[in-house]
Order: sequence, then structure tokens, then C-alpha cells
Amino acid sequence: MSNKVIPVVRAEEEEEEELVDPQQQLREQCGQKPDAQNQWAKYQECNDRVNSRSNTAETCEEELRDYLHILDHCVTKDLFKRLK
Repeated sequence: MSNKVIPVVRAEEEEEEELVDPQQQLREQCGQKPDAQNQWAKYQECNDRVNSRSNTAETCEEELRDYLHILDHCVTKDLFKRLK
């Protein structure tokens, strides 16, 4: 048997840049716009109304969907420009 020397190579440790989701950033920015704020208020109003009742068939699905639609519409304008 021969003694083989296997070199050990170690990568230099570099600080990794923390990844940020551009969609999340854009959603936060778009959520501050008046259209989104108004729709969020409608959703919250519906949610409060539903939670105040003990027996109701009402859901706030439509209000939530409308809010998400506004956010998504706003986000799509700039999202693909930010992707790497």
C-alpha cells in the first residue's frame, strides 16, 4: 500500500449577500398606495363584521380577492425588471 496524499482545498469564506424577494418588496410598496389601502379597509371592515357575528354565512373572500388583485396588478409592472 502506498501512502497517498490528498490535498484539501477550502473555499474562502465570503459574506453572502442576503437574498431579498423582489415580489415581497413590491407588495409592501404597492400595499401603501391609496387603491390598495382602500381595498384593505373594505376587507378589514368585512372581517370585523363577520367576526362580530356568531352565526353567519358571509365570508370576505371577494374583498380579499379584490385586494390581492390590486397588489398583483401593481407588482407585475416592475417585478420582471428586478429578477436576476
